[in-house]
Amino acid sequence: MLEELGRKIGRLGAINLAAIDEFASQSERKTYLDAQHEDLTSALETLESAIRKIDKETRSRFRDTFEEVNAGLQALFPRVFGGGSAHLEMTGEDLLDTGIAIIARPPGKKNSTIHLLSGGEKALTAIALVFSIFQLNPAPFCMLDEVDAPLDDANVGRYARMVKEMSEKVQFIYITHNKISMEVADQLLGVTMHEPGVSRLVSVDVEEAAELAAN
Repeated sequence: MLEELGRKIGRLGAINLAAIDEFASQSERKTYLDAQHEDLTSALETLESAIRKIDKETRSRFRDTFEEVNAGLQALFPRVFGGGSAHLEMTGEDLLDTGIAIIARPPGKKNSTIHLLSGGEKALTAIALVFSIFQLNPAPFCMLDEVDAPLDDANVGRYARMVKEMSEKVQFIYITHNKISMEVADQLLGVTMHEPGVSRLVSVDVEEAAELAAN
């Protein structure tokens, strides 16, 4: 019995006299790390809760915005086309990463995606979509660059009337070479070249010019 106990003590090896101090040091470090872990766990839970709240609010706002823009597109598309219909469709189930497809049916045509429309039809569809967004959240101004270029006179007329109507809430700056579009403008800014290589801006107040012409 005594010999067995001696063997067990022998297997323990040399006594580490610094073990107590090392234990105190490591214990202190463990307490510090435990506190850090608790802080990180608490911060992670707070972050995950905030993400869930943001995701929920984002989904709600996205759905509301989507429905309002979709309703605006459905109302404006027949006006710029003189008929037909269009609507937006979500391409995915998750509102946070879904895509949006525009399904349009100009007068006399079948439903198709915007990719299958002609250049003029794409331009008019884009106009209807942009204006429906501006109705939802008007910006101080909107710039349109040669939007009417691919349109025929009838469509330009509808486009110009829509711009005139929307200009009550939004200031439009548009670049055009079309006389029909120019007729609805309140101010005209033209670029002329009296001398080769020298461009000059010419400003015309349409109402003032009309009064001068009338007199």
